Amino acid sequence: MIRAGAAPTQATTGVVALHGRGGAASDMRGLLDQAGVLPAVTALLPEAPGGTWWATSFLAPAAQIEPFVAAGVAAVLDAVAGLEAEGIARRQIWLMGFSQGACLALETFARAGAGLAGVLAFSGGLTGTGDAGGGPQPALYGHRQKRFDYAGQRPGQVWLSCHARDPHIPLARVEQSALVLSAMGAPVETLIHPGTGHGLAAADIAALRRYLLR
Repeated sequence: MIRAGAAPTQATTGVVALHGRGGAASDMRGLLDQAGVLPAVTALLPEAPGGTWWATSFLAPAAQIEPFVAAGVAAVLDAVAGLEAEGIARRQIWLMGFSQGACLALETFARAGAGLAGVLAFSGGLTGTGDAGGGPQPALYGHRQKRFDYAGQRPGQVWLSCHARDPHIPLARVEQSALVLSAMGAPVETLIHPGTGHGLAAADIAALRRYLLR
């Protein structure tokens, strides 16, 4: 894990930023730097073993993915606890991530994010809590549906963005994630970029800056 941004004694906002598959913590530092938030925000940037939070698609059956998701959630919560120990109030701590990191940020928020400021997820969706049964779904790129059995309310802000035809993140899962989190009490802002792609746009950088500096 690396640190970036302002010292905790000089910041009122904290963020735990999660890189994508095959990436590194330095990728998220670069993103935060691009948004111009580091002078005012203290950030912890966990790094996945081997650069990958899990080796399969986030749409994979629960038996394949759940142990790795649980380990990732634990790592994120450790980072949150670290920011709290340094004096950053929980209500001022954000989760954010790109791609696989966005999936992990969303899942952590849904499972254990009570009291957090919110989550900023760029090209990601919820992994789910178990398999829902049924056959392969074309809208989920041939994967089966998941259950989303989360407890409690999550009034923190949620940002979800993705391309309409992302090769890794089905639009159907992004839309379902928005519905699940809205039902948990979160104000959800969703932006779907037209066309095919897997990355951030200028509007994502603007949202990152707007929420972390508000």
